[in-house]
Amino acid sequence: MKKSRRNFIKTTSLSIASLSSSSFLTGFSNQYSDRKSGNQYMGDFKAPKIKNIRAAFIGVGARGGNHLKSFASLEGTEVVAISDLYQDNVNREFKVASEIGEEKRHQNISLYWGDENKWRIMLQEIKPDIVFISTNWNNHAVMAIESMKSGAHAFVEVPIATNIKDLWNIIDTSEETKKHCMMLENVNYGRDELMFLNMCRKGLIGELLHGEASYIHDLRFQMKEENRGTGSWRTLHYANSKGNLYPTHGLGPVSQYMNLARGEDNFKTLVSFSSPAIGRRLYAEKNYPKEHKWNKLEYKNGDLNTSIIKTELGRTIMVQWDETSPRPYTRLNLIQGTKGILAGFPTRIALEEGFKNLSKDHHSWIEGKDMKAIYEEYDHPLYKKLNDKSTSLGKQIAESGHGGMDGIMIYRIVECLQNGLPMDQNVYEGCFWSAITPLSANSIKNDGGPQSFPDFTRGDWKKTKPLKIVS
Repeated sequence: MKKSRRNFIKTTSLSIASLSSSSFLTGFSNQYSDRKSGNQYMGDFKAPKIKNIRAAFIGVGARGGNHLKSFASLEGTEVVAISDLYQDNVNREFKVASEIGEEKRHQNISLYWGDENKWRIMLQEIKPDIVFISTNWNNHAVMAIESMKSGAHAFVEVPIATNIKDLWNIIDTSEETKKHCMMLENVNYGRDELMFLNMCRKGLIGELLHGEASYIHDLRFQMKEENRGTGSWRTLHYANSKGNLYPTHGLGPVSQYMNLARGEDNFKTLVSFSSPAIGRRLYAEKNYPKEHKWNKLEYKNGDLNTSIIKTELGRTIMVQWDETSPRPYTRLNLIQGTKGILAGFPTRIALEEGFKNLSKDHHSWIEGKDMKAIYEEYDHPLYKKLNDKSTSLGKQIAESGHGGMDGIMIYRIVECLQNGLPMDQNVYEGCFWSAITPLSANSIKNDGGPQSFPDFTRGDWKKTKPLKIVS
């Protein structure tokens, strides 16, 4: 560790300790009960190798169907069960898997639909190796917990859970059953996010100071899904929930740049504020009859939420969320260091010492067509390996969605399971990132009062290894 960083830790730790002991911290305590005897810390956990991975899928709408297709296309995989509320979803994905298998794989698939608890029967009858969960947010925790208790590794769409109690239950179950529970944060596998991680690890922008992460995405159109689909249940959260409802897409990559919960640094406190709640009401009034159910909701959650995280080292992260305002999509994806800055939307960088003949210092951005030289120099080796469109795997991943990040994520899950490697995202990271929702809600209720992050690792983040630059 560099001397400057040692001094930084010493001084900031003293100031943070002072803050933690003050009366200003409200909400959730950093205190935790000891890990139960026999439970396993899962930070760098390696599960026994699984040569041929038998997977079940709970929820095969838009996201679940994409995961099934990506998984079924990889060697050493077997789709063994599909469960969904709707029979047409199940039949569609059964056909997809069967065609991918070409009468060699994915031919003996058990199908479940209709009753809301058919997934429980599926777990009992099939006993899969792994389960992919892509359902209503409120179901994520219970489905993940029951999957692990049934003997399966759980892979859960974002967020992994929506309240602190469920987050702790997920962790305790993962530690007790010794099963992975990974949140499916696909953005960590985006080209720019992987490249920024590589550049941060190479020390290109020096000591890390500040990050900015967001999910700014106008999703009012989802309200057209009135009785089925994402909008039918997600719309209710704008009325019944508070704070940042979807924090992980922007925060996941920034957290891994900073090695949060992985040896170097960790989450400490959060403050949060929301704007007035106006946009959803106006949209409903404009597009639906007065007596429509969307016009009977009281939209209480602010249209835009801004939260600020303070880490153990004193770094800051601004996290924003807005799924209502008319504006272009962005995740911000900004990381500021002592020697330069990396930023997204549009992708651009500025370095204090410049870069080759593209810039002489940090007073101008390298962006646009000039970014080609940056990609050639710093593209993540994993991206370069899997982006070769001359191979069948490269074509498959390129077509997987979201610029290939979905396919890279599923590829890595399969690779880690087959080779007995730790997951790229451990259960604690998924819980820290998802905890922004209840922490931001509690801060808002307390007029922006600081909230302490629970230490889901029980202090063991200090011995957890940073994510490797895997190739």
